[in-house]
Amino acid sequence: MLSGSEIKSVRKGNVNLKGSYVSVHNARAFLKGAHISRYPYDCGADYDPFRDRELLLNKSELHKIVNHLNTQGVTIVPLAIGLEGKYAKLKIGVARGKKKHDKRESIKKREAKRQIDRAMKRHI
Repeated sequence: MLSGSEIKSVRKGNVNLKGSYVSVHNARAFLKGAHISRYPYDCGADYDPFRDRELLLNKSELHKIVNHLNTQGVTIVPLAIGLEGKYAKLKIGVARGKKKHDKRESIKKREAKRQIDRAMKRHI
């Protein structure tokens, strides 16, 4: 759940979901690692922009998330945050990590692209 100053900051667009994920503990879902900047006109003394925030889900939604998390190599990630009336809605998706051979392919492609870019830079 967001505090009042956090929802004002979300309305201004001061949210960074990069590197954040959703986890489930004690039948409650939490958004972890999301950065919501401090609202500039908030007079609160201490504020943690990376604190864990509870997601308000009904039982069927929570059950779906738990079923996905039971699969090995799967993570629930936030895709976008939007506003509907007075509520902030979080769009989430299921992400599967790369296998070892896929990672090696990506590294090879990245290295080849770097070498090509270096060669092109020398000839120009």
